[in-house]
Amino acid sequence: MSEYLPGLEGVPATQSNISDVDGERGILSYRGYPIEDLAERSTFEETTLLLLDGELPTARRLEEFTQELRQNYRVKYNIRTLMTALPSTGSPMEMLQAGVSALGMFYPGNECLTDSDSCTDRDYVDNMTVKIIARMPALVAMWEHIRNGYDPIPPRPDLPIADNLLYMFYGEEPDPLLAKIMDTCLILHAEHTTNASTFATLVTASTLASPYAVISGAIGTLSGPLHGGANERVVEMLREIGRPENVKTWLDKQLDRKQKIWGFGHRVYKVKDPRAKILQKLMERLPAERGGQLSPLFETAIALEEAATERLGHKGIYANVDFYSGILYMELGIPIDQFTPLFAVSRSAGWLAHWHEQLSDNRIFRPTQVYVGEPLRRYVPLKERS
Repeated sequence: MSEYLPGLEGVPATQSNISDVDGERGILSYRGYPIEDLAERSTFEETTLLLLDGELPTARRLEEFTQELRQNYRVKYNIRTLMTALPSTGSPMEMLQAGVSALGMFYPGNECLTDSDSCTDRDYVDNMTVKIIARMPALVAMWEHIRNGYDPIPPRPDLPIADNLLYMFYGEEPDPLLAKIMDTCLILHAEHTTNASTFATLVTASTLASPYAVISGAIGTLSGPLHGGANERVVEMLREIGRPENVKTWLDKQLDRKQKIWGFGHRVYKVKDPRAKILQKLMERLPAERGGQLSPLFETAIALEEAATERLGHKGIYANVDFYSGILYMELGIPIDQFTPLFAVSRSAGWLAHWHEQLSDNRIFRPTQVYVGEPLRRYVPLKERS
């Protein structure tokens, strides 16, 4: 191919059987299972195994995997010491990227850096997968306490990942509804075909770099506001709007200035993101089951979605997953700059599934380019240049 397509839009970069998106009909599936079924009936642990193994696990396989994860929740005190040396004002995503890289130095498993054959050994791959998925939630929650000057709350090996994550944030077992919401958010963000961070995963994995380097690179890619950071921008946007009655005036100004409406539009979906539909329903459950009223932020979001859909829907621009995920995290009491790290905790399942798949039939990525520079020319000695 000699045609340059910016962003590689529409160019197949790999073959995969992990997930699929039908953007015209708004369908997302993991290994053939609709995301709606998994969000309602599965758990993050089971969904992770589905992504990794290709099939829904047996009860025994799920129990063994769950126990392996729980045995690896804790991280060594050296990691905590390292985190205390980081500036408290630093980005949680930069901390997470540094923390995951550091895990590779404190835990065994970097054999493939010196022996390429061990990179594809099944025991090595499975072992590294468990260590990374189990410990990323601890890194995120530890930072929330450390950056505020407190000791982190140790993980509870008797709790599932979603419950444990909230427990490590707040020091008490979460309300079952809030734990279900967190678990569902983790499922919805776990995988989404060959997006930017997954492509970064594939490229890094193809060099047979360690899995810690692979996931660190993916975290760095996810941190950008055009990828994982968009849900933070949505909350900032809704706060700027203030109230539902301000929506139309604000939207008119944004569209007149050709400014981005955060949480709207998607490279793949031409209808409303199915994950956004699920998150919206979860948001509606909160006041219904807890006897309260809708969050003011949520009321503003509903008004904005209606107005923006009316203005932009004919162009195939609808609400995406980022539009409601940030509002839900706010309801869970999660600080706004921790939204994207939670996205990374979830997406580690998909990244590692793609890591497995890449290693199973590996070839290092080496795309070509369309050269638009100068033709061959003579070198001019310094004293002859004017």
